[in-house]
Parts: sequence; structure tokens; C-alpha cells
Amino acid sequence: MADSLEFRNTTRFIPGTVGEPGRRIFFLQIGDEVDTVTLKLEKQQVRALAQFLRTVLDDLPSPTRQPGSNEFRPPTEADWVVGQIAVGVDEAESKVVLVIDELIPESDSDDEFEIELQEHFGFEESAGSRVRAHVSVDLAATFIVSSEELMAAGRPPCSLCGQPLDPEGHACPRLN
Repeated sequence: MADSLEFRNTTRFIPGTVGEPGRRIFFLQIGDEVDTVTLKLEKQQVRALAQFLRTVLDDLPSPTRQPGSNEFRPPTEADWVVGQIAVGVDEAESKVVLVIDELIPESDSDDEFEIELQEHFGFEESAGSRVRAHVSVDLAATFIVSSEELMAAGRPPCSLCGQPLDPEGHACPRLN
């Protein structure tokens, strides 16, 4: 059975990494005073979420927007892997609402009996876990700053192709 968590008073919304540049694993920690989840995601998901949150915050009226300190605590393991991320705005509360769904691998089942059961009874595979978090503007601003710091701490890009330089060597496609 899939878990579903909702953080209405989110106090923790921070990206982080474990490992050396080029071999880093990216995580997202979300929580409140009672519970915290650690989710594994891709670097591109962190970057895209930060960029999107920046556009969302630019559209929200907020006099403050002070990034705070929210320290990433390296996990022993992730609760699950992030699939889809949806972002909305609760204008009444001036909060960003995130809905993060677990990545569920597609079934490769060719079993005719299973397919027939799904078609006949409307049976669907169980949905994965979901986290819904109501995030303050300040906490979202902190996430953006932290994400930018993580991206800057990665491998430097090649000046010709823009791809990350690998410590073991870089086969630049522009030099071919």
C-alpha cells in the first residue's frame, strides 16, 4: 500500500547531495516538526524545480522573501524515488503547494490473464507514494538558493560543448 503524507506547516524543504561531483546522488528533504521524508531525485529535477519556483515566486506578492537556513541532513537511504512533481499556489495562504509522486516502473507484463482482469474489473496497479507540502515563500526562496549552490558545486562545464568535465577525461563532441 502506498503512503501519502501531507505537510501543511512545512519547516523543511531542502535539496542536498551525497558523494563527489560527477558521482553525486541528489535528495530532497521535506518535513515539519514531527516527520521528515528524504526522496531521491535527479539533478535535472532539482534544477528544473528551482527554476520553476523562481518564476512562481516572481508572480507572488510578498514583501519578505528572506532565504533562511535549512541544513540538509545526509540520509542513510531515500524513502523512495521521485517521479512527477506538480507545483501550485495557495494564494489565500501565500504558499507554494508541491505534490510529489513516487516513480513507479512500468510493468512489462504480457500475461493475458492479468490484462483481461485489468480490462474487465478496471483493476489498476497500486499507485505509488505521494507527498503534498505547503511551503512558505521564504522556504521556497531557501530551496532556490540551496539548489543554485549545489549546481555551482558540481563539475565545471566544458567551454566548448557545455557538458560537465569528467575528472578522467572529456571527449568533447565539438572537437571531432
